[in-house]
Amino acid sequence: MSQAELNIGTIGHVDHGKTTLVSTLTGIWTDTHSEEKKRGITIKLGYADAIIYKCKCGEYGTLEKCKKCNSTTEKVKKISFLDAPGHETLMATVIAASSVMDGALFVIAANEKCPQPQTIEHLGVLEAAGIKNVVICQNKVDLVSKEQAKLSYKEIKTFLKGSTLENATIIPVSASSGLNTGVLLDVLCAEIKPRPPQEGSKLMYVARSFDVNKPGAKLDKIAGGVIGGSIVRGVFKAGDEIEILPGINRPKKDKEVLIPLKSKIVAIHAGKEELPQATTGGLIGFSTTLDPSLTRADSLVGCLVGSPGTLPQPLTELTLELFPLKRQLEKFVDTFIQAEPLVIGVGTATTVGFVQSFKKNKVSLKLKKAVSIDKSANIAVMRRSKSRWHLYASANLA
Repeated sequence: MSQAELNIGTIGHVDHGKTTLVSTLTGIWTDTHSEEKKRGITIKLGYADAIIYKCKCGEYGTLEKCKKCNSTTEKVKKISFLDAPGHETLMATVIAASSVMDGALFVIAANEKCPQPQTIEHLGVLEAAGIKNVVICQNKVDLVSKEQAKLSYKEIKTFLKGSTLENATIIPVSASSGLNTGVLLDVLCAEIKPRPPQEGSKLMYVARSFDVNKPGAKLDKIAGGVIGGSIVRGVFKAGDEIEILPGINRPKKDKEVLIPLKSKIVAIHAGKEELPQATTGGLIGFSTTLDPSLTRADSLVGCLVGSPGTLPQPLTELTLELFPLKRQLEKFVDTFIQAEPLVIGVGTATTVGFVQSFKKNKVSLKLKKAVSIDKSANIAVMRRSKSRWHLYASANLA
């Protein structure tokens, strides 16, 4: 069981315990690297893996020994939790990354009135992204009385009524103490199923890229650059020739030129394990023949990886068909002004587009940074209001 079977996105209002819950389930505190990602409007996906075990006594957990009866447990499933830190970036990430998500874990705290402002926004995002495999985690039940917990449960049910999540399972949990997390894991394994496989050429979204070489490494010991991300479809094998688009920008005379990249997969990694091949599920890393200077500091985040000649070509201009969110905290006018900036999130890529024209529900944009957009990808559009970016719509290529 070396590769994760499920990708589950985790969302929730600030301070409702999302990061603590993921830490309790996986043993990884995702904020240690998420702080590096909260820069402006950059979207980068964080991952934390957990192997789910089941004991003969019926208890679920993430340890090889049962906490309840100390018996040896049996592996059931490996799950990757997708964490998108930051208030503004989260909104677009859920829609943009929904093409690699099998479902979501929606964290709502019992010690605050439901809904909170971001809780409303998050429900709108899940509906816009079409994510219906969702489990509700009623967190922090240890901080309230039994009566308050019941009242909170009723508030959550009322909030979800009439939405696509109206019948979602709600599990009371204390992330800080681990209370009832076994039941939560049981429900996640039972209710969230892998996405059906997509047809078409193989494709991966790049969520990370880096240089593994230490300063002062000898020339003959230098390893090629590493790229990591989620495979959307197909099977990648060690030794495969790959293309990476849009690639990198390089200065040429008075302008920058976009250069596509071609490379070869030297090795494939899932966590600390090396695999001969990889398919959909979890975060996968490719060691490549790329110059490590090209992959340093997440410089290739947002790119697509596939077989040479199969990827969609980079776009610097595009026209989108917009589907405004039904649930919005900010009320926007239906029209756009000339050159209004919009943030576009697609896959793991983020760019800014400037409005060139608008007619009915279609808007034409000139992009600050080129993107390659797969036809199966969901696109997120954000607008600025009161010095903050808010998710405005989901979109398709027109």
